[in-house]
Amino acid sequence: MAGWPGEGQADVELRQLRYFVTVAEELHFGRAADRLHIAQPAVSQQVSRLERELGLRLFERSSRRVRLTPEGDRLLVEARATLAAADRVTAVAGDLTSAPMSVLRVGANPGLGPRLDRGLERLRQAHSHFDVELELVGMPVVDQPAAVARGELDMTLLRLAPPGDGFQVIDLWPEPLVAALPAGHPAAGRSAVRLRDLAALPLRLPARERDPLLRAFVLEACRDAGFEPRLGRPTGSTADVLLELANGSPGWALLHADTVPTSEVTRVAVLPVDPPLTTRGCVVVPATRPADCVAGLRVAFGAGPSDG
Repeated sequence: MAGWPGEGQADVELRQLRYFVTVAEELHFGRAADRLHIAQPAVSQQVSRLERELGLRLFERSSRRVRLTPEGDRLLVEARATLAAADRVTAVAGDLTSAPMSVLRVGANPGLGPRLDRGLERLRQAHSHFDVELELVGMPVVDQPAAVARGELDMTLLRLAPPGDGFQVIDLWPEPLVAALPAGHPAAGRSAVRLRDLAALPLRLPARERDPLLRAFVLEACRDAGFEPRLGRPTGSTADVLLELANGSPGWALLHADTVPTSEVTRVAVLPVDPPLTTRGCVVVPATRPADCVAGLRVAFGAGPSDG
């Protein structure tokens, strides 16, 4: 920062000015440290460093009191103005980062494309300036919340998401589960199936590292139904498990209804569960998104007339 008194050009940090202003307002290093939520020696060290760099004595210190010198009193006016300007820059930067993005990076997830498309269209209708290019980013579902926190994704739509640091989970719409089982099973002709009627078959679940939340949800549902399931091989995609069940692989699986192809599935029965099982679809966004932004996402991506 040029133009300060002293020898040469002083290299003043905003942190030092903030500490100086706080001490000047409190006229007590201990109370200033409490306001700043740091240790008192750190405040004293930074103020002393500021005095050395400026070549000025800013405070008169004694065992009984702290008071500003005339130079400190004059500097206080300029320091407050500098900090106010810096805060305005920060506020403008926040507005810019929360403005609509030219490219929206979203995690790609099977079956959620139509909901993403509807939500983006609602945002465009509600905000004429919302004009983005969609970029779908392929990565494992389990990695997507952390990618949002790191800034690698701007948002993602998921079925079930864990809480965590750096992102917020907005639970929005119901996600019903259906049971897939071989067409030759005695329960295949029913209008709905009870989980305990499938206890004799191996349960096909996603691997723990692929989708731990759905895995835990299904296991708990089976235990609530009164049995400990016998586990079969881990599943891949919905299409893969349906193909395996259709071609002689023993077992059954609980799948999100939206991931099951709308075309007729041959040699596999896909049935509602009795009693119904439903997870919650959600939007995951950075923790820094303000409340009004979250409210807009709730409206855009929330349950619509086609949701159960």
